[in-house]
Amino acid sequence: MDKTKNILITGGAGYIGSHIVEALTKTKNNIFIIDNLSTGFKKLINKKAFFFDLNILNTKKIRKIILTNQIDSVIHLAASVSIGAGEKYPKIYFRNNVTGTINLLNACKNSSVKNFIFSSTAAIYKDGQKIVNENSKISPKSVYGKTKLKAEKQIITICKKNKINYSILRYFNVCGASLSGKIGLIGKGDHLFKNISSSVIKKKPIIKIYGNNYNTSDGTTIRDYIHVSDLANIHLEVLRKISEDARKYKLNSKKISKNKFFEISYNDKGEMELIFNEKHSFFSQYNKLEKKEKKLIENILISFGQSMEIFDNEDKVVVSDLQEILIQNWANILNNYVKENK
Repeated sequence: MDKTKNILITGGAGYIGSHIVEALTKTKNNIFIIDNLSTGFKKLINKKAFFFDLNILNTKKIRKIILTNQIDSVIHLAASVSIGAGEKYPKIYFRNNVTGTINLLNACKNSSVKNFIFSSTAAIYKDGQKIVNENSKISPKSVYGKTKLKAEKQIITICKKNKINYSILRYFNVCGASLSGKIGLIGKGDHLFKNISSSVIKKKPIIKIYGNNYNTSDGTTIRDYIHVSDLANIHLEVLRKISEDARKYKLNSKKISKNKFFEISYNDKGEMELIFNEKHSFFSQYNKLEKKEKKLIENILISFGQSMEIFDNEDKVVVSDLQEILIQNWANILNNYVKENK
């Protein structure tokens, strides 16, 4: 993002939002925060950003902020996010997460806004899937997941109609804190890593682990986590990517090096696809797999390819080290797949 931008972050006084704001203040951009502090905190408001104590349901005032400050990019995080509370108060969740998103999008219409990033959730996926990507089955179980999915659909429809570049990020558990030591996870809430951090400074630390009958080596549950600073940087990189004249990234050639098992390309629709080297010694092993096993490996490769493509400054995406990792761990990947799908 070499060119100075005017970026609006909703929920910028929250846990994730404050980390995104901190990362953005290190750039040459002008940062504007909208947060009604219902779950955000004054102490997390970055002094280098312009702050507005405002609810995202207020279309009129948000539009005034956008027009007055010539906002060109919006990062939308403001939402009700507690899964448990969503089951108790579904109407509030639909109002805040769905209607709030629609009102924000309406404020962006016919304005200077060209880019829109939405912080969604992996809770929209159907339960029981061990590996997910954009093509995985979607069937949210919680009210929270359902509201996020509805918001996603509104974003796609409205942004396409108004020619706004958009990106939707789905992720699971977020943890950690900025190395600056100025911001982090505060407030009430039963968060594992916060509990661990609070306990270790005590004379007799106690960590409660719930559940002992899961299908794992020790019976306890396994969770994926992403560090909040990594997530913040991903938002910045995605913004950079979608704001580059809305280019579609394609490979100029579908030829593949004889030393590589695969490469990742784009078809004419702008969709990512795999190109395999049938002469590679590893292809014969891949070709013997069942359809489900092939699909598993392809999903892994595509997911890695998408991640690497975000951080690649060139139009060509090359996944080199992944091939060796895959080959070395081929047996383990398939064994885990078989165990999880019995």
